[in-house]
Amino acid sequence: MITTAPVKERDQSFLYELYASTRQEEMALTGWEVGQVDAFLRMQFRLRKNSYAMQYPSAEHSVILLAGLAVGAWIIDRCDSEIRLVDIAFLPAYRAKGFGTALLFKLQEEAAASKGPIRLQVDRQGAALRLYERLGFVATGGDGIRISMTWIPKISTLFASAIP
Repeated sequence: MITTAPVKERDQSFLYELYASTRQEEMALTGWEVGQVDAFLRMQFRLRKNSYAMQYPSAEHSVILLAGLAVGAWIIDRCDSEIRLVDIAFLPAYRAKGFGTALLFKLQEEAAASKGPIRLQVDRQGAALRLYERLGFVATGGDGIRISMTWIPKISTLFASAIP
């Protein structure tokens, strides 16, 4: 069973490992030695963490657990008008197994109940783009690297609670 738990200081080494796993293919192309790759990724990890803290100061940072084992993490920023999926990642062995889909379904249920959209950005080249499209997210902008996407609860969902 997939659950989430708030990130604790003790989770930082796991979060770095997770982050590094998302950059493996890219780093393999550099030709750098292991130490160089590690130093670069640690710097990038710190910069990313600080950037997210500045951009989304009230965001919820959670570790994703499968039967109590840390297998991923996500960052969710909730405000009155929307839910923003800032980041979601799984360790390689747990990708494409339906765990992200299950969490996104729960997030969609939450958005439908609050009658607000979910917004996110995704790499143009990643497999996650196809997942978001299958789940009903639509492109709303972007640049050469990332696509901005939005999921809006269906009208029938919005008014279901108003029907006696």
